[in-house]
Amino acid sequence: MKQIYIITLSLLMLTVTSCEEYTDVTPKGALVIETAAQFYEMVSLPNRGYPINNFQYLSDDQWMKESNVIGITPNVDIINFTFDETADRVSLLKTSSFYNQAYSYINRWNTIITLVDNSKGEESTKQLAKAEAKINRAYDHFLLINTYAKGYNPQTAATDGGICIMDKFDLEAQPAKSTVAQVYDFIQKDIEDALPYLQEKPLDVYHPSLAFAYAFKAKVHLFKREIAKAREAAEKSLSYNNQIFDMVAYSKQGGPTVVTVPAANNVEVLSYQYMTGYNEMNFAYQYVISPELRTLFGTNDARFNLFFNTTSATNLDQGSNTAYWSIVYTRFFYPTVGMKTTEVYLMQAECYAREDKFAEAVGVLNTLRAKRIVSGTVNLAVPTTRAATMQLVINERRKELLLGFNRFFDLKRLNTETEYAKTVTRVFPLVNKTVPQKTYTLQPNSKLYIIPFPLSALTKNPKLTLNTDEKLPF
Repeated sequence: MKQIYIITLSLLMLTVTSCEEYTDVTPKGALVIETAAQFYEMVSLPNRGYPINNFQYLSDDQWMKESNVIGITPNVDIINFTFDETADRVSLLKTSSFYNQAYSYINRWNTIITLVDNSKGEESTKQLAKAEAKINRAYDHFLLINTYAKGYNPQTAATDGGICIMDKFDLEAQPAKSTVAQVYDFIQKDIEDALPYLQEKPLDVYHPSLAFAYAFKAKVHLFKREIAKAREAAEKSLSYNNQIFDMVAYSKQGGPTVVTVPAANNVEVLSYQYMTGYNEMNFAYQYVISPELRTLFGTNDARFNLFFNTTSATNLDQGSNTAYWSIVYTRFFYPTVGMKTTEVYLMQAECYAREDKFAEAVGVLNTLRAKRIVSGTVNLAVPTTRAATMQLVINERRKELLLGFNRFFDLKRLNTETEYAKTVTRVFPLVNKTVPQKTYTLQPNSKLYIIPFPLSALTKNPKLTLNTDEKLPF
Protein backbone atom coordinates (compact mmCIF):
# COMPACT_ATOMS: atom_id res chain seq x y z
CA MET A 1 0.00 0.00 0.00
CA LYS A 2 1.12 3.56 -0.73
CA GLN A 3 -0.17 6.71 0.85
CA ILE A 4 0.01 10.29 -0.26
CA TYR A 5 -0.11 13.40 1.92
CA ILE A 6 -1.51 16.55 0.40
CA ILE A 7 -0.37 19.55 2.38
CA THR A 8 -1.30 22.55 0.24
CA LEU A 9 -4.71 23.51 -1.04
CA SER A 10 -3.37 23.58 -4.58
CA LEU A 11 -2.48 19.88 -4.33
CA LEU A 12 0.70 20.56 -6.28
CA MET A 13 3.24 19.70 -3.57
CA LEU A 14 2.96 15.99 -3.05
CA THR A 15 4.93 13.69 -0.74
CA VAL A 16 4.77 9.97 -1.43
CA THR A 17 5.83 7.44 1.22
CA SER A 18 5.98 3.66 1.05
CA CYS A 19 4.61 1.32 3.71
CA GLU A 20 8.12 0.59 4.94
CA GLU A 21 8.80 4.26 5.60
CA TYR A 22 5.39 5.08 7.05
CA THR A 23 5.56 5.86 10.76
CA ASP A 24 1.82 6.06 11.50
CA VAL A 25 2.22 9.75 12.26
CA THR A 26 0.07 11.92 9.99
CA PRO A 27 1.43 15.48 9.61
CA LYS A 28 -0.82 18.05 11.25
CA GLY A 29 -3.23 19.54 8.73
CA ALA A 30 -2.41 16.93 6.08
CA LEU A 31 -4.96 14.99 4.05
CA VAL A 32 -4.13 11.30 3.67
CA ILE A 33 -4.98 9.89 0.24
CA GLU A 34 -5.18 6.11 0.45
CA THR A 35 -8.46 4.99 -1.16
CA ALA A 36 -9.50 4.65 -4.78
CA ALA A 37 -12.40 7.02 -4.15
CA GLN A 38 -10.00 9.71 -2.92
CA PHE A 39 -7.79 9.31 -5.98
CA TYR A 40 -10.90 9.58 -8.14
CA GLU A 41 -11.84 12.81 -6.36
CA MET A 42 -8.38 14.17 -7.19
CA VAL A 43 -9.27 14.16 -10.90
CA SER A 44 -11.76 16.96 -10.26
CA LEU A 45 -9.74 20.16 -10.48
CA PRO A 46 -11.85 23.32 -10.64
CA ASN A 47 -10.17 26.52 -11.84
CA ARG A 48 -7.71 24.64 -14.07
CA GLY A 49 -5.99 27.44 -15.97
CA TYR A 50 -3.93 27.73 -19.17
CA PRO A 51 -2.66 31.30 -19.71
CA ILE A 52 -2.15 32.25 -23.37
CA ASN A 53 0.07 35.30 -22.88
CA ASN A 54 3.20 33.68 -24.37
CA PHE A 55 1.64 33.55 -27.84
CA GLN A 56 -1.75 35.23 -28.01
CA TYR A 57 -0.64 38.08 -30.31
CA LEU A 58 0.76 35.70 -32.92
CA SER A 59 -2.85 35.02 -33.84
CA ASP A 60 -4.38 37.15 -36.60
CA ASP A 61 -7.54 37.32 -34.48
CA GLN A 62 -6.08 39.43 -31.66
CA TRP A 63 -4.89 43.02 -31.46
CA MET A 64 -3.10 45.42 -29.13
CA LYS A 65 -4.06 48.94 -28.17
CA GLU A 66 -1.57 51.36 -29.72
CA SER A 67 -0.54 52.93 -26.43
CA ASN A 68 0.53 49.46 -25.26
CA VAL A 69 2.99 49.22 -28.15
CA ILE A 70 4.22 52.65 -29.20
CA GLY A 71 7.07 53.93 -27.02
CA ILE A 72 7.11 50.79 -24.88
CA THR A 73 10.26 48.73 -24.38
CA PRO A 74 9.61 45.56 -26.40
CA ASN A 75 8.27 42.68 -24.33
CA VAL A 76 7.03 39.28 -25.50
CA ASP A 77 3.63 40.72 -26.40
CA ILE A 78 5.13 43.44 -28.59
CA ILE A 79 7.64 41.06 -30.18
CA ASN A 80 4.81 38.72 -31.13
CA PHE A 81 2.51 41.50 -32.25
CA THR A 82 5.14 43.01 -34.56
CA PHE A 83 6.39 39.58 -35.71
CA ASP A 84 9.96 40.47 -34.71
CA GLU A 85 12.18 37.48 -35.52
CA THR A 86 15.35 39.32 -34.48
CA ALA A 87 14.40 39.67 -30.82
CA ASP A 88 15.90 37.51 -28.09
CA ARG A 89 12.74 35.71 -27.03
CA VAL A 90 14.64 33.11 -25.02
CA SER A 91 16.09 35.62 -22.56
CA LEU A 92 12.72 37.31 -22.14
CA LEU A 93 10.84 34.07 -21.40
CA LYS A 94 12.42 33.44 -18.02
CA THR A 95 9.42 31.48 -16.85
CA SER A 96 5.98 30.55 -18.14
CA SER A 97 2.79 30.13 -16.16
CA PHE A 98 1.33 28.00 -18.93
CA TYR A 99 4.33 25.65 -19.06
CA ASN A 100 4.54 25.33 -15.28
CA GLN A 101 0.82 24.79 -14.81
CA ALA A 102 0.48 22.24 -17.60
CA TYR A 103 3.31 20.12 -16.20
CA SER A 104 2.05 20.48 -12.64
CA TYR A 105 -1.30 19.11 -13.81
CA ILE A 106 0.51 16.26 -15.56
CA ASN A 107 2.26 15.43 -12.28
CA ARG A 108 -1.14 15.34 -10.62
CA TRP A 109 -2.50 12.92 -13.24
CA ASN A 110 0.66 10.81 -12.96
CA THR A 111 0.23 10.60 -9.21
CA ILE A 112 -3.21 9.10 -9.70
CA ILE A 113 -2.10 6.75 -12.49
CA THR A 114 0.97 5.58 -10.57
CA LEU A 115 -0.58 5.02 -7.13
CA VAL A 116 -4.27 4.24 -7.53
CA ASP A 117 -3.78 0.51 -8.25
CA ASN A 118 -2.25 0.04 -4.80
CA SER A 119 -5.00 1.93 -3.00
CA LYS A 120 -7.94 0.49 -1.07
CA GLY A 121 -11.25 0.27 -2.87
CA GLU A 122 -13.23 -1.14 -5.78
CA GLU A 123 -11.35 -2.13 -8.93
CA SER A 124 -13.92 -0.27 -11.07
CA THR A 125 -13.18 2.98 -9.21
CA LYS A 126 -9.46 2.50 -9.74
CA GLN A 127 -9.99 1.93 -13.45
CA LEU A 128 -12.19 5.01 -13.72
CA ALA A 129 -9.75 7.22 -11.82
CA LYS A 130 -6.85 6.03 -13.96
CA ALA A 131 -8.82 6.48 -17.20
CA GLU A 132 -9.87 10.02 -16.36
CA ALA A 133 -6.32 10.91 -15.34
CA LYS A 134 -5.01 9.50 -18.62
CA ILE A 135 -7.39 11.52 -20.79
CA ASN A 136 -6.38 14.65 -18.85
CA ARG A 137 -2.69 13.77 -19.18
CA ALA A 138 -3.12 13.37 -22.92
CA TYR A 139 -4.88 16.73 -23.16
CA ASP A 140 -2.09 18.55 -21.33
CA HIS A 141 0.58 16.95 -23.53
CA PHE A 142 -1.47 17.98 -26.58
CA LEU A 143 -1.51 21.61 -25.47
CA LEU A 144 2.22 21.56 -24.77
CA ILE A 145 3.26 19.93 -28.06
CA ASN A 146 1.18 22.38 -30.08
CA THR A 147 2.72 25.34 -28.27
CA TYR A 148 6.41 24.45 -28.10
CA ALA A 149 6.90 22.44 -31.30
CA LYS A 150 6.08 22.56 -34.99
CA GLY A 151 2.60 21.70 -36.12
CA TYR A 152 2.19 18.00 -36.87
CA ASN A 153 3.45 17.24 -40.38
CA PRO A 154 3.28 13.57 -41.43
CA GLN A 155 6.45 14.01 -43.50
CA THR A 156 8.62 15.43 -40.70
CA ALA A 157 6.95 14.57 -37.36
CA ALA A 158 9.30 11.63 -36.72
CA THR A 159 12.30 13.97 -36.62
CA ASP A 160 10.77 17.29 -35.50
CA GLY A 161 11.72 18.19 -31.93
CA GLY A 162 8.85 17.91 -29.49
CA ILE A 163 8.51 18.14 -25.71
CA CYS A 164 9.37 16.02 -22.70
CA ILE A 165 6.86 13.25 -22.11
CA MET A 166 6.06 12.80 -18.43
CA ASP A 167 4.55 9.35 -17.95
CA LYS A 168 5.09 8.81 -14.23
CA PHE A 169 5.03 10.78 -11.01
CA ASP A 170 8.51 12.20 -10.43
CA LEU A 171 9.04 15.80 -9.34
CA GLU A 172 12.79 15.54 -9.99
CA ALA A 173 12.64 13.88 -13.41
CA GLN A 174 14.81 15.22 -16.23
CA PRO A 175 13.48 13.27 -19.22
CA ALA A 176 14.89 13.50 -22.73
CA LYS A 177 12.90 15.43 -25.30
CA SER A 178 10.69 13.31 -27.56
CA THR A 179 9.82 13.97 -31.19
CA VAL A 180 6.48 15.35 -32.32
CA ALA A 181 5.47 11.91 -33.59
CA GLN A 182 6.40 10.21 -30.31
CA VAL A 183 4.35 12.71 -28.31
CA TYR A 184 1.31 12.20 -30.54
CA ASP A 185 1.71 8.42 -30.23
CA PHE A 186 1.77 8.82 -26.44
CA ILE A 187 -1.32 11.04 -26.53
CA GLN A 188 -3.26 8.63 -28.70
CA LYS A 189 -2.34 5.63 -26.56
CA ASP A 190 -3.58 7.43 -23.43
CA ILE A 191 -6.85 8.24 -25.19
CA GLU A 192 -7.41 4.68 -26.37
CA ASP A 193 -6.49 3.28 -22.94
CA ALA A 194 -8.98 5.60 -21.26
CA LEU A 195 -12.03 5.32 -23.53
CA PRO A 196 -13.33 1.90 -22.39
CA TYR A 197 -13.65 3.06 -18.77
CA LEU A 198 -14.99 6.61 -19.08
CA GLN A 199 -18.58 7.54 -18.28
CA GLU A 200 -21.26 9.30 -20.28
CA LYS A 201 -22.28 11.27 -17.19
CA PRO A 202 -19.38 11.54 -14.72
CA LEU A 203 -19.64 12.65 -11.10
CA ASP A 204 -19.29 16.37 -11.85
CA VAL A 205 -18.34 18.71 -14.70
CA TYR A 206 -14.66 18.60 -13.79
CA HIS A 207 -14.44 14.88 -14.53
CA PRO A 208 -13.99 14.13 -18.27
CA SER A 209 -17.02 12.64 -20.03
CA LEU A 210 -17.20 10.36 -23.04
CA ALA A 211 -18.45 13.28 -25.14
CA PHE A 212 -15.30 15.22 -24.28
CA ALA A 213 -12.99 12.22 -24.74
CA TYR A 214 -14.30 11.49 -28.24
CA ALA A 215 -14.18 15.19 -29.11
CA PHE A 216 -10.55 15.29 -28.04
CA LYS A 217 -9.83 12.07 -29.94
CA ALA A 218 -11.32 13.70 -33.05
CA LYS A 219 -9.13 16.76 -32.56
CA VAL A 220 -5.94 14.71 -32.33
CA HIS A 221 -6.84 12.75 -35.46
CA LEU A 222 -7.67 15.98 -37.29
CA PHE A 223 -4.37 17.56 -36.37
CA LYS A 224 -2.64 14.44 -37.71
CA ARG A 225 -4.79 14.60 -40.89
CA GLU A 226 -6.35 11.22 -40.09
CA ILE A 227 -9.61 12.45 -41.53
CA ALA A 228 -11.83 9.36 -41.54
CA LYS A 229 -10.93 8.60 -37.92
CA ALA A 230 -11.46 12.24 -36.95
CA ARG A 231 -14.96 12.30 -38.45
CA GLU A 232 -15.87 8.99 -36.83
CA ALA A 233 -14.75 10.25 -33.40
CA ALA A 234 -16.56 13.58 -33.87
CA GLU A 235 -19.79 11.79 -34.71
CA LYS A 236 -19.34 9.53 -31.68
CA SER A 237 -18.92 12.60 -29.47
CA LEU A 238 -22.07 14.17 -30.92
CA SER A 239 -23.98 10.97 -30.15
CA TYR A 240 -23.43 11.80 -26.46
CA ASN A 241 -23.95 15.58 -26.65
CA ASN A 242 -25.02 17.46 -29.78
CA GLN A 243 -26.57 20.50 -28.12
CA ILE A 244 -25.85 24.00 -29.42
CA PHE A 245 -26.60 27.04 -27.27
CA ASP A 246 -29.13 29.11 -29.22
CA MET A 247 -27.68 32.63 -29.40
CA VAL A 248 -30.41 33.79 -31.76
CA ALA A 249 -33.07 33.04 -29.15
CA TYR A 250 -30.74 34.43 -26.47
CA SER A 251 -30.50 37.70 -28.37
CA LYS A 252 -34.27 37.98 -28.41
CA GLN A 253 -34.29 37.44 -24.63
CA GLY A 254 -31.99 40.42 -24.19
CA GLY A 255 -28.63 38.65 -23.99
CA PRO A 256 -26.21 38.63 -21.03
CA THR A 257 -27.40 41.93 -19.59
CA VAL A 258 -30.82 40.33 -19.00
CA VAL A 259 -30.25 36.55 -18.73
CA THR A 260 -27.07 35.21 -17.12
CA VAL A 261 -25.52 31.99 -18.41
CA PRO A 262 -22.89 30.70 -15.96
CA ALA A 263 -20.67 27.80 -16.95
CA ALA A 264 -23.02 25.10 -15.70
CA ASN A 265 -25.88 26.48 -17.83
CA ASN A 266 -24.06 26.46 -21.16
CA VAL A 267 -25.25 23.21 -22.71
CA GLU A 268 -22.49 23.02 -25.32
CA VAL A 269 -19.57 22.98 -22.86
CA LEU A 270 -17.68 19.66 -22.87
CA SER A 271 -14.78 20.52 -20.57
CA TYR A 272 -14.21 23.19 -17.96
CA GLN A 273 -10.77 24.69 -18.32
CA TYR A 274 -9.98 28.38 -18.33
CA MET A 275 -7.40 30.86 -19.55
CA THR A 276 -7.58 32.92 -16.38
CA GLY A 277 -9.69 30.93 -13.92
CA TYR A 278 -13.29 31.47 -12.95
CA ASN A 279 -13.01 35.12 -14.00
CA GLU A 280 -12.60 33.98 -17.62
CA MET A 281 -12.27 36.86 -20.10
CA ASN A 282 -12.75 39.43 -17.37
CA PHE A 283 -9.80 41.57 -18.49
CA ALA A 284 -11.07 43.61 -21.44
CA TYR A 285 -7.75 45.11 -22.52
CA GLN A 286 -6.32 41.62 -23.10
CA TYR A 287 -9.05 40.44 -25.46
CA VAL A 288 -9.15 42.95 -28.28
CA ILE A 289 -9.93 41.38 -31.65
CA SER A 290 -8.34 42.48 -34.89
CA PRO A 291 -10.01 44.57 -37.60
CA GLU A 292 -9.82 41.48 -39.81
CA LEU A 293 -11.83 39.34 -37.40
CA ARG A 294 -14.31 42.11 -36.66
CA THR A 295 -14.95 42.50 -40.40
CA LEU A 296 -15.34 38.74 -40.75
CA PHE A 297 -18.16 38.77 -38.19
CA GLY A 298 -20.22 41.27 -40.17
CA THR A 299 -23.19 42.99 -38.56
CA ASN A 300 -25.65 40.18 -37.91
CA ASP A 301 -23.64 37.65 -35.90
CA ALA A 302 -24.82 37.11 -32.32
CA ARG A 303 -21.33 36.00 -31.28
CA PHE A 304 -20.14 39.53 -31.95
CA ASN A 305 -23.22 41.58 -31.16
CA LEU A 306 -23.83 39.98 -27.75
CA PHE A 307 -20.32 40.09 -26.34
CA PHE A 308 -18.13 42.76 -27.94
CA ASN A 309 -17.79 46.50 -27.36
CA THR A 310 -16.74 48.78 -30.23
CA THR A 311 -17.08 52.19 -28.61
CA SER A 312 -14.89 52.28 -25.49
CA ALA A 313 -12.25 55.00 -25.57
CA THR A 314 -10.44 53.30 -22.69
CA ASN A 315 -9.88 49.85 -24.13
CA LEU A 316 -9.93 50.63 -27.85
CA ASP A 317 -8.32 53.00 -30.32
CA GLN A 318 -11.19 54.92 -31.82
CA GLY A 319 -11.29 54.46 -35.59
CA SER A 320 -9.23 51.25 -35.59
CA ASN A 321 -12.21 48.95 -36.36
CA THR A 322 -11.24 46.76 -33.42
CA ALA A 323 -13.49 45.48 -30.62
CA TYR A 324 -13.03 43.91 -27.21
CA TRP A 325 -14.82 41.25 -25.20
CA SER A 326 -16.88 43.19 -22.69
CA ILE A 327 -19.02 40.62 -20.86
CA VAL A 328 -17.87 39.54 -17.40
CA TYR A 329 -17.73 35.84 -16.58
CA THR A 330 -20.69 36.04 -14.19
CA ARG A 331 -22.90 37.08 -17.13
CA PHE A 332 -21.91 34.49 -19.73
CA PHE A 333 -19.39 31.65 -19.81
CA TYR A 334 -17.77 31.24 -23.23
CA PRO A 335 -15.32 28.31 -23.39
CA THR A 336 -11.90 29.20 -24.79
CA VAL A 337 -9.26 26.58 -23.94
CA GLY A 338 -11.66 23.76 -23.13
CA MET A 339 -13.82 22.02 -25.72
CA LYS A 340 -17.47 22.38 -26.68
CA THR A 341 -19.95 20.74 -29.01
CA THR A 342 -19.68 23.44 -31.66
CA GLU A 343 -15.99 22.66 -32.10
CA VAL A 344 -17.01 19.06 -32.73
CA TYR A 345 -19.47 20.19 -35.41
CA LEU A 346 -16.73 22.28 -37.00
CA MET A 347 -14.34 19.32 -36.99
CA GLN A 348 -17.03 17.23 -38.65
CA ALA A 349 -17.51 19.94 -41.28
CA GLU A 350 -13.77 20.12 -41.95
CA CYS A 351 -13.60 16.36 -42.40
CA TYR A 352 -16.45 16.49 -44.93
CA ALA A 353 -14.69 19.31 -46.78
CA ARG A 354 -11.42 17.35 -46.92
CA GLU A 355 -13.37 14.34 -48.21
CA ASP A 356 -14.86 16.52 -51.00
CA LYS A 357 -18.34 16.25 -49.50
CA PHE A 358 -19.02 19.95 -49.92
CA ALA A 359 -22.80 19.88 -49.41
CA GLU A 360 -22.44 17.88 -46.20
CA ALA A 361 -19.77 20.26 -44.91
CA VAL A 362 -21.87 23.35 -45.56
CA GLY A 363 -24.92 21.61 -44.10
CA VAL A 364 -23.07 21.23 -40.80
CA LEU A 365 -21.95 24.88 -40.91
CA ASN A 366 -25.53 25.99 -41.56
CA THR A 367 -26.75 23.96 -38.57
CA LEU A 368 -24.40 26.00 -36.40
CA ARG A 369 -25.15 29.30 -38.13
CA ALA A 370 -28.88 28.85 -37.51
CA LYS A 371 -28.06 29.36 -33.81
CA ARG A 372 -25.64 32.24 -34.42
CA ILE A 373 -26.84 34.50 -37.25
CA VAL A 374 -29.70 36.77 -36.19
CA SER A 375 -30.72 38.14 -39.60
CA GLY A 376 -29.78 38.21 -43.25
CA THR A 377 -28.04 35.25 -44.88
CA VAL A 378 -28.02 32.27 -42.54
CA ASN A 379 -27.47 29.42 -44.99
CA LEU A 380 -24.22 29.53 -46.90
CA ALA A 381 -24.13 28.46 -50.54
CA VAL A 382 -22.27 25.26 -51.37
CA PRO A 383 -18.93 25.92 -53.12
CA THR A 384 -17.64 23.79 -55.96
CA THR A 385 -14.07 23.35 -54.70
CA ARG A 386 -12.38 21.94 -51.64
CA ALA A 387 -10.38 25.12 -51.08
CA ALA A 388 -13.49 27.31 -51.03
CA THR A 389 -15.33 24.93 -48.73
CA MET A 390 -12.37 24.75 -46.39
CA GLN A 391 -12.25 28.54 -46.28
CA LEU A 392 -15.85 28.62 -45.09
CA VAL A 393 -14.95 26.15 -42.34
CA ILE A 394 -11.86 28.13 -41.33
CA ASN A 395 -13.86 31.38 -41.20
CA GLU A 396 -16.49 29.77 -39.00
CA ARG A 397 -13.81 28.34 -36.69
CA ARG A 398 -12.37 31.83 -36.23
CA LYS A 399 -15.75 33.26 -35.25
CA GLU A 400 -16.82 30.38 -33.03
CA LEU A 401 -13.59 29.30 -31.29
CA LEU A 402 -12.61 32.68 -29.92
CA LEU A 403 -9.38 33.48 -28.11
CA GLY A 404 -7.67 30.68 -26.18
CA PHE A 405 -5.47 28.31 -28.21
CA ASN A 406 -7.64 27.56 -31.18
CA ARG A 407 -6.65 30.09 -33.83
CA PHE A 408 -2.95 29.89 -32.92
CA PHE A 409 -3.07 26.10 -33.20
CA ASP A 410 -5.08 26.28 -36.43
CA LEU A 411 -2.57 28.60 -38.07
CA LYS A 412 0.25 26.22 -37.13
CA ARG A 413 -1.44 23.07 -38.40
CA LEU A 414 -2.82 24.63 -41.58
CA ASN A 415 0.55 26.21 -42.35
CA THR A 416 1.96 22.69 -42.79
CA GLU A 417 -0.26 22.35 -45.90
CA THR A 418 0.59 24.54 -48.89
CA GLU A 419 -3.03 24.96 -49.98
CA TYR A 420 -4.11 26.34 -46.59
CA ALA A 421 -0.97 28.17 -45.41
CA LYS A 422 -1.44 31.84 -44.63
CA THR A 423 0.98 34.74 -44.60
CA VAL A 424 -0.35 37.01 -41.86
CA THR A 425 0.04 40.75 -42.39
CA ARG A 426 -0.59 43.44 -39.82
CA VAL A 427 -0.67 47.16 -40.61
CA PHE A 428 0.15 49.22 -37.52
CA PRO A 429 -0.59 51.76 -36.14
CA LEU A 430 -4.02 52.47 -37.56
CA VAL A 431 -4.84 55.67 -35.67
CA ASN A 432 -1.66 57.25 -34.27
CA LYS A 433 -0.11 59.71 -36.74
CA THR A 434 3.10 60.48 -34.83
CA VAL A 435 4.95 57.30 -35.84
CA PRO A 436 5.31 55.77 -39.31
CA GLN A 437 2.78 53.14 -40.26
CA LYS A 438 4.38 49.79 -41.10
CA THR A 439 3.25 46.47 -42.49
CA TYR A 440 4.42 43.53 -40.38
CA THR A 441 4.50 40.04 -41.92
CA LEU A 442 4.40 36.58 -40.37
CA GLN A 443 5.40 33.85 -42.81
CA PRO A 444 3.83 30.37 -42.51
CA ASN A 445 7.19 28.83 -41.62
CA SER A 446 8.22 31.50 -39.11
CA LYS A 447 10.09 30.29 -36.04
CA LEU A 448 7.84 32.59 -33.99
CA TYR A 449 5.13 29.95 -34.16
CA ILE A 450 7.35 27.69 -32.02
CA ILE A 451 7.39 29.17 -28.51
CA PRO A 452 10.74 28.74 -26.72
CA PHE A 453 10.75 26.68 -23.56
CA PRO A 454 11.10 28.97 -20.54
CA LEU A 455 14.59 29.50 -19.17
CA SER A 456 13.51 28.04 -15.83
CA ALA A 457 12.92 24.69 -17.58
CA LEU A 458 15.96 24.86 -19.85
CA THR A 459 18.37 25.47 -16.97
CA LYS A 460 16.88 22.69 -14.86
CA ASN A 461 16.94 20.00 -17.56
CA PRO A 462 20.04 19.92 -19.83
CA LYS A 463 18.29 17.31 -22.01
CA LEU A 464 15.64 19.85 -22.96
CA THR A 465 16.73 21.74 -26.08
CA LEU A 466 15.05 24.46 -28.10
CA ASN A 467 13.02 23.52 -31.17
CA THR A 468 14.32 26.56 -33.05
CA ASP A 469 17.80 27.84 -33.91
CA GLU A 470 17.66 30.52 -31.21
CA LYS A 471 20.62 30.79 -28.84
CA LEU A 472 20.64 30.11 -25.13
CA PRO A 473 21.91 32.95 -22.88
CA PHE A 474 24.01 30.51 -20.84
